Amino acid sequence: MKNLKTTYLGLEIESPIIVGASNLMTDLDKLKKAEELGAGAVVYKSLFEEQIQLERFQLDEKLTEFNDIHAEMLTMHPNIKYAGPDEHLLNLRKAKESISIPLIASLNAINHDTWIKYAKLLAETGVDGIELNFYQVPSDFDRGAKEIEEQQINIIKEIKQNISIPISVKLSPDYTSILNFVKKLDLSGVNSVVLFNSFLQPDIDIMSEKHIDSINFSNEGDYKKSLRYAGLLFENINANICSSQGIFTGADVVKLILAGCSCVQVVSTLYKNGLPQIGIIKQEIEDWMETKNYSSIDDFRGKLSKKKLNDNASAYNRGQYVDLLINSEEMFASCKG
Repeated sequence: MKNLKTTYLGLEIESPIIVGASNLMTDLDKLKKAEELGAGAVVYKSLFEEQIQLERFQLDEKLTEFNDIHAEMLTMHPNIKYAGPDEHLLNLRKAKESISIPLIASLNAINHDTWIKYAKLLAETGVDGIELNFYQVPSDFDRGAKEIEEQQINIIKEIKQNISIPISVKLSPDYTSILNFVKKLDLSGVNSVVLFNSFLQPDIDIMSEKHIDSINFSNEGDYKKSLRYAGLLFENINANICSSQGIFTGADVVKLILAGCSCVQVVSTLYKNGLPQIGIIKQEIEDWMETKNYSSIDDFRGKLSKKKLNDNASAYNRGQYVDLLINSEEMFASCKG
């Protein structure tokens, strides 16, 4: 039996396979099954401020729909107080009580005060940590990158002052200088960074000429950008590095650990292949470690990071493009018909 123990949010977990935030883990039976199959931790479905706001507005609209329908009548409805995030917090407590592996809350807010308020509420449920989903849609021409980043760093600092459990930040890949911002996150005291988040992107139906919603599953191989930045960040920050997006197999996990990740998050592969894929990925990691005579994750974590490769780290630099041009004939020979 190989030692697959690693760290996430500064917590020791039994395997590097973390189930990322999704609707899958709102089912307690599936939550327990994920633990049985070898997940090291689970990130619970995100609490979205936008969704809470929308539900509140919809409730207000329903409650006032028939107001003043008769001259004598002020309202046909009782004065009902909106529950807000209470249902989510209740379900989160139940989920925490149902498993023994770490359960991480996930938060996606908009306003400064709401980030702080909801982070405190989530921490009170007994979860082992909170994952903050930072994403800034570039829709405001007057806000620069520095202003956005400073605002997000201030949010982290204030959350750290109000809660005692570990914090991770799940980033979009769209920051102007990812390494610089991650370094700022590290200095602000975050325990982990997750590379990267997948957000819904707009699409258009050309026949109806309307915007349409689409499921945003990742594809195999989408992990390559996070692999690059994991390799650059390894041993340059104190926070744990976790990779997300496009991780489907044990080989994918091994690659990311070699680059410098402590763990990974999987979601799309579970939707496409089912929860048993957790056990398959775990077994594939163990089989590879057996072949290579590694006893633990720490034996090879970061082995192919830029820090470990020193002057031979061309894979992380633009020089790789030059290599591609020089060796293009050999590399593409197999593609010729």
